[in-house]
Amino acid sequence: MTAPDPGVYISPAQMYQEVRSLAEAVGRIETKIDGILNETKDIRTDLADHETRIRTLERARWPLPTIGVLAGVAGAATGAVALFAR
Repeated sequence: MTAPDPGVYISPAQMYQEVRSLAEAVGRIETKIDGILNETKDIRTDLADHETRIRTLERARWPLPTIGVLAGVAGAATGAVALFAR
């Protein structure tokens, strides 16, 4: 008869060391996640700032096409008046 396989023995000291190693790895991961969250907060702030600036530029730009159309209409009207005034 053969002896049964005794399996793997893990001492309490080895188990403790593995738990400590795992706790350190989790701590490093938490630190990295906190850094990423801070960076995304900065990105969201920049995005909101850019959105505000773009909206301001869009509002300031709307009269330009209107002025162009009015100048064109005024030019056409002046040309028509000059043509029919003779």
